[in-house]
Amino acid sequence: MGVSEHIEIPGYAEAVLEALEGAGFEAWLVGGFVRDALLGRPASDIDIATDAQWRDVQRACEAAGMRTYETGVKHGTLTVVVPDADAIEVTTYRADGSYDDSRHPRSVAFLDDIEEDLKRRDFTMNAMAYHPHRGLLDPHGGMRDMREGRLAIVGDARERFAEDALRILRACRFASQLGLRIDDADLEAMTMSKHLLAGVSTERITHELDLLLLGDHVHDALLRCAGVLSFVLPELVAMDGCEQVTRWHAFDVLEHTAWTVQRCPKERLVRWAALAHDMGKPAAAFFSPDGVEHFYGHAKVGAKMARAMTERLLMSQRFRADVEALVLRHDDLIEPTPRAVRRALAKMDGREDLFRALLALKRADTLAHSAEGAAQVAVIDQLQDVLDDVLASDAAFSLKDLAIGGRDVMALGVAAGPQVGQLLRRALDAVIDGQVPNRRDDLIEFLKSLDAERGNQ
Repeated sequence: MGVSEHIEIPGYAEAVLEALEGAGFEAWLVGGFVRDALLGRPASDIDIATDAQWRDVQRACEAAGMRTYETGVKHGTLTVVVPDADAIEVTTYRADGSYDDSRHPRSVAFLDDIEEDLKRRDFTMNAMAYHPHRGLLDPHGGMRDMREGRLAIVGDARERFAEDALRILRACRFASQLGLRIDDADLEAMTMSKHLLAGVSTERITHELDLLLLGDHVHDALLRCAGVLSFVLPELVAMDGCEQVTRWHAFDVLEHTAWTVQRCPKERLVRWAALAHDMGKPAAAFFSPDGVEHFYGHAKVGAKMARAMTERLLMSQRFRADVEALVLRHDDLIEPTPRAVRRALAKMDGREDLFRALLALKRADTLAHSAEGAAQVAVIDQLQDVLDDVLASDAAFSLKDLAIGGRDVMALGVAAGPQVGQLLRRALDAVIDGQVPNRRDDLIEFLKSLDAERGNQ
């Protein structure tokens, strides 16, 4: 992992440092900005720690022409805004008191020593401070751990997790984002403490899981942390060790799933659908007399499980429905022909975005099979090409896309009622099958021909 000890600091951050130090205080850049900047990753949210009390910070910064907001003064935090620049949170050095809820300290004690403040941080890579003139302050070896690819806890792991249980998921997330290795002892502490996640809000849990699934190293993180994640994603338990005894697969359900997520584009919808796409396999599994394992109906079971999972994690109605639809359709056999693609699009109400997400999921799923199974990826490429051609043809895939509507049907003498919708559906089917162009005059002639057929019967 490439790590540099020099950080480029935005001018507005230096301005806050200068305002505080010009008033006689000490100040350092801390937290995620320091970590990400040292790693060469995009770093924007800036935090400053200082020995100044928040009222002193307010006076010094406002005297320098900055605005301030009392966003968290109970815990020593003041938000400072430099004109025409981003906001910076400035917090007094502090030590946290006891925790009641595995998330928030009951009280804090303000300090005058940056090293004492760094002791309360979660991971060594987050317990560093930086100053443009004094350089890097790294009392817990965060730089060493990042260079060695380790995610290490500051102090006693179980104490840190008891203070803030969300740190358990943050560890899993950093493993996924940064490719860091969690030591066995720390992983054991995470596993022993995972029950504390019951006290963390669902919104925070879902946010961490989102970030984990979008990580560059999500395959390794899912496998390494499956036992920990099972407390918030219990669906993983049955997947772990569920073998797939077929020529198409080389991994059990969990590892196949982890590879599928890894090989998806870093898009939230596709990666959640990838996580859920084979959740139904353990329940659907059975062996035929020839010793081959089958998973008939697993997509339907998985779709219901995906719906329950996304509801439990308080995701939006639209997102739940889309994940469920992708899981339900992920195993559909779609021939690379215009007619088959048009029909598949119609099943998704003509939504190009959802169909492209399905193709991305299918591609990743195929690549996560055995070598024999992965050879089928060429079909996905053909489907992509056919989809582009179909979309360029201005065809209709739902009733709202038809060049005619209910008034056109009633103008032909059809009374208002169910028959209007039935005829529109017949017209849409004809367009999807390529029998009639999606043009008003052609569709009206088609409906007239249907009427003539009925008259001749």
